[in-house]
Amino acid sequence: MPQTLSLRQLNRTLLARQLLLERENLACEKAIAALVALQSQIPNPPYIGLWSRLQGFEKRQLTALLESRAVARAPWIRSTLHLVTAEDHQAFQAVIQPALARGLRSFFGARAKGLDIDGLIAIAKPFLEAETPAIGALRDKLQEYEPHEDKQAMAYAVRSYLPLVQVPPSGAWGVGTRATYTTAESWLGTASSSDLGSLFRRYLATFGPADVMDFQTWTGMTSLKSALKATLDTLVGYRDEKGRDLYDLPGEPIVDGDTPAPIRFLPEYDNILIAHRDRTRILPEARRKQVFVSAGRVLGSVIIDGFVGAIWKVERDKKQATLRVTLFDKQTDEVRNAITAEGLNLVRFIEDDTDSHHVEFSIAR
Repeated sequence: MPQTLSLRQLNRTLLARQLLLERENLACEKAIAALVALQSQIPNPPYIGLWSRLQGFEKRQLTALLESRAVARAPWIRSTLHLVTAEDHQAFQAVIQPALARGLRSFFGARAKGLDIDGLIAIAKPFLEAETPAIGALRDKLQEYEPHEDKQAMAYAVRSYLPLVQVPPSGAWGVGTRATYTTAESWLGTASSSDLGSLFRRYLATFGPADVMDFQTWTGMTSLKSALKATLDTLVGYRDEKGRDLYDLPGEPIVDGDTPAPIRFLPEYDNILIAHRDRTRILPEARRKQVFVSAGRVLGSVIIDGFVGAIWKVERDKKQATLRVTLFDKQTDEVRNAITAEGLNLVRFIEDDTDSHHVEFSIAR
């Protein structure tokens, strides 16, 4: 009979694998590889996510990795922009391709049916490699080729079937959302080859123990169990308190549920909140709608005793920056003091050119 893991054991194990039980003395590139990828719909959150996980992290470290091509910002798992090491992007791009194709169908439906994908790529590839254009310019170029097709659907089809990366400064701190693109091949070199089982094992090292449905939630792919059968046979089995079968890598430690968990600030869209079908190992179900405020928006949150217990945002008024923390429940003075101490460090990291920094609390209604 597989060992049953408590919710707190799963919680503490997840925090440990996510580098959130204690700040790690780890190189930035290695941290990104350990996390597999950092969600990056907007540029700043990955910087904050690394700040919460690494000792002495500075913004310039991640920007330098983007500029040196060691890390790329690209459409990746769940057909969503992520920061990923160049090595992992080129190794796993073909593996996650079904998620990109599914994203095209999901977002555009009938508008994408019948598109000449090969013809669009033949037009887009030399244009992207020569011009590194913004996506709007790519749409216009494709419209010249197919004037009667939906230009947004055509550009997304190229994004889905031709591996692309954004060219710095796109993705760097404070740059904004405007981005320019080129092909992954021209920017990162020739793709290598890995497989679905290897990606699942990487997922478990980062988010496990978990089941195949959790993995599907993270990747944006479906119907993977049969394809993973050989891999599943090599793994350790557990169960959670709900009776679900979970898998893990042999030899990976399970952390005691009584292990203290420090206050940690998570950025918007942090993958720890998105990477499981059942998110209650980190986010209480009763609070989900206060963090996931729309289909595409995940707020910054605060880990209190291992679980999301607050949301946060930073407001700036000229030379003053204030971190506003909305607690889900009343907290002791000791917890509020710990949030204040960590929060002041965070707001100084985010708004490093302001004269004063403050933390203010409110209670969610």
